[in-house]
Amino acid sequence: MKLATVRSGLGTTTVRIEGDHAVDLGITDLGLLLAEPDWQERAAAEGDELATADLDYAPLITNPGKIVCIGLNYRSHILETGHEIPEYPTVFAKWPETLLGARDDIQMAPESEKIDWEIELAVIIGKSVRRADEAEAAAAIAGFSVLNDISMRDWQRRSPMWDQGKNFENTTPLGPVMVTPDELPGGANPALDITCKVNDMVVQHDNTGDLVFGPVALVQYLSTFITLKPGDVIATGTTGGVGAARKPQLFLADGDIVTTHIDGIGTLINRAVAEQV
Repeated sequence: MKLATVRSGLGTTTVRIEGDHAVDLGITDLGLLLAEPDWQERAAAEGDELATADLDYAPLITNPGKIVCIGLNYRSHILETGHEIPEYPTVFAKWPETLLGARDDIQMAPESEKIDWEIELAVIIGKSVRRADEAEAAAAIAGFSVLNDISMRDWQRRSPMWDQGKNFENTTPLGPVMVTPDELPGGANPALDITCKVNDMVVQHDNTGDLVFGPVALVQYLSTFITLKPGDVIATGTTGGVGAARKPQLFLADGDIVTTHIDGIGTLINRAVAEQV
């Protein structure tokens, strides 16, 4: 099943994508849908039909309670940054104000001169879980989406804590859809090709099967110290090819088109636009 949150004349609504049309489920946000105990039944219900070509995608979850991010989680990215394979996940957070829809503009803040891309598989939580074992962690995963963790590297490197470089407003596209695990090879630990392009240049390419800590392991680990709730988002980390690790370094410029694609899920297409302040 593929679900999305889209903009309408009255705000936002959750839809089920079925080929060339979508079914309006009559609930304003996917996160609210996932909070219902019988969300799978509600998601399969009938409703008004919309043409998928006309959809204006909002952030998949418009106001998640948590956006938990994982750093240094692909071997290629760990090696290019000069780190060792970690024993435990590197955890930081993003805030809801960072989120964008699948076709929205990335706002390039004038305060940063080093704005970088990071393709990531996003885990969407569909069931409250604390201290999960492996089976409980897998069952808590409602589905997967695409996220681009746009990072202001100059701000990120200002201190040992990364959050300030990861939390500029209107920078982080999430979507276009959530795909349930049953539709993906590998289920709750999917093995999917991922690709990020800047304009016509492929800058990142890998497979989510190469994650050091996979989705189920991350849900187990994170739920040890915090209750994960429906609508929470886990960004599982990026692969090699980020601009900051290139020689010479390469960063986004005004007008660049960033295309972020994960097989079996979908594509984000976002223009980098200088923010007017």
